[in-house]
Amino acid sequence: MKNEQNNIAGPIGVFDSGYGGLTILEAFRKELPQYNYIYLGDNARAPYGSRSFDVVYEFTRQAVMKLFELGCRLIILGCNTASAKALRTIQQHDLPQMDNSLRRVLGIIHPTVEAIGDITHTNHVGILATEGTIKSNSYALEINKLHPNIAVTGVSCPLWVPIIENNEADGEGADYFVKKRIDTIMSLDSQIDTLILGCTHYPLLLPKIKKYTPKGVQVVAQGQYVAKSLANYLQRHPDMEQLCIKQGVTQYYTTENAERFKESAKIFLHEDISVQHIDLE
Repeated sequence: MKNEQNNIAGPIGVFDSGYGGLTILEAFRKELPQYNYIYLGDNARAPYGSRSFDVVYEFTRQAVMKLFELGCRLIILGCNTASAKALRTIQQHDLPQMDNSLRRVLGIIHPTVEAIGDITHTNHVGILATEGTIKSNSYALEINKLHPNIAVTGVSCPLWVPIIENNEADGEGADYFVKKRIDTIMSLDSQIDTLILGCTHYPLLLPKIKKYTPKGVQVVAQGQYVAKSLANYLQRHPDMEQLCIKQGVTQYYTTENAERFKESAKIFLHEDISVQHIDLE
């Protein structure tokens, strides 16, 4: 029976502490529409950005285990904070302790970093992200590992996520906070020619970010790079690819009120979805 269960295919899981991971999910659905997906948002405990490493790890571990219970074999942490603070421990500690069935957990920082070497010309890169991601120094560490000649400058943008989740991304009030952070990071290093949006919410502010970003500076949103990396991963791992159901169906779960999630998700998806409440603890 166990060997049979080890061969059962399932959806690809996408986890985020809140709504931002929906931008990653949308990129997956555009690049790889044939697969089934389960999106799980831990909205009841969001945001993760200011939480400690231990708390983010524990919350993320609970979500990963729940997605495994729901049948996922491959899980993407569509959250920069979870990727920065929990991914490595889950990969090195938790997965080896599980049974020998094929299960994998991947993040979104490494695929973004891989692409940077082909984008920057000055070798000066800026990171705009949450406080947790900036403090973790994950982007700088990953970039320096792959591209040791690139200088990295990071600035946290604590008000950008609340602006987006309150549906104010198009409002005039957002301009001040977007311009202020871009001016700050460019003043720290005027040679920056590439800005990485290190939070999955931030693509919703893209029109304003581009408006206040100096000419010649490339703005990198993660979705397309992470989606292409996932496609490449599945090509290179046919054993895992065979364990991913292909019916083009997506399910949504939230630890918050399902109706509230449904309404807020419209900001990111521009469509009506069916959502189920789920408990992680």
